[in-house]
Formats: sequence, structure tokens, C-alpha cells
Amino acid sequence: MRNPEKTKSHILNTSANLFNKHGYKATSLSDITNATGFTKGAIYKHFKNKEDLEQQALRSLNKRMFSTLTINIKQATDFISRMNVVFDFFENYLVDPPFEGGCPLLNSAIESDDANLVLRQQSFGMLVNLKSSIKRIIEQGIKHKQIKADINTEQLINVYIATLEGAVMMSKLERDTVAITNCIDFLKKYNLSISI
Repeated sequence: MRNPEKTKSHILNTSANLFNKHGYKATSLSDITNATGFTKGAIYKHFKNKEDLEQQALRSLNKRMFSTLTINIKQATDFISRMNVVFDFFENYLVDPPFEGGCPLLNSAIESDDANLVLRQQSFGMLVNLKSSIKRIIEQGIKHKQIKADINTEQLINVYIATLEGAVMMSKLERDTVAITNCIDFLKKYNLSISI
């Protein structure tokens, strides 16, 4: 690859999948050079160091995750169908994942700690994006009189995210889709109960 942008994009996408699948700490520079086919020098021509590559890779996963989600939400017409887009997105992590290794928010949140404040901050930013997306769906549902106006929006956002992320984790550990399917069925029934 002689095109610098294509080279950087290839390194970034390959590294993002490696980090998401194997972990940021566990993925070595040798793993990245083997997977990309580029030397350490070629990689450092585009990234300052491994930490810079980690940060840009997580930003790339964040962008890919939310661009897909946003496009599909915009095509939906009401509260129920918009939330179903979110539910389908999480359920598909187990059937047809958009990234190797599962949900980048869950993976980076688990791995981030006080020793890697930048990774933690980026994980927090992904959580804020997800919360904001769901908040907009709920607010639009209330505004257009599709759901009851007296619901506790912040509480509902936390329940949605904790349930979905927890169900993804359980299903990955149990190597089946029972947890995610059960949780999404429950959330869909709840959404019908708050619909007008």
C-alpha cells in the first residue's frame, strides 16, 4: 500500500479489531505488525506510539458503532421502532457482529482503569454518546405523544443500557443468545406498557 491514507486506515481498522477482540493491554505491537503486514517503523510513521494507536482505534470503533446506529435510528418512525433498532443492534453483536470481539463500549469499559485514564475517558465518552442517543429517542417519544410523559427518563436510560450490556456479557460467556433474547423481549414488553 503506497497510499498513506489507505495504509493508516488499514492499520487502524486491523488494530481496532485486535484491541477489541484481545484487549488493549494484551495486544502487542508484534500482533499488530503480523496482522497488518507492516513493520514497526511503518506503523510509527502514522501513529506516535502504541497508546496513540489505541486511542485512535477506540475512536474509530466509536465512530463506526454510532454511525451505523444513528443511520438506522433516523430511518425508524416512532419510539417503538427506534428502540427496536437499538435492541437489534445489541442482539446482532452475538449473531453478526459489526466488530470482532463484541461491543467496544463493554470491552473498553471493562479494561479501562485508573492506570489508563485516556482509555477510561474514551470509554466514558462512548457511554455518554449511547445515553444521549437513547435520551433523544425517549424525548421524541414524549414530544410526539408516543409514550407516557411521566416516565423517569434518566432511570430508563440506565436500565436500558445496563440490561443490554449485561445481556451481551452473559450471552458471550454462556455462548448462546438466551440472555440477550430474554432481556430484549422483556424491554420490548416494557416499552409497550409505556406506549400511548
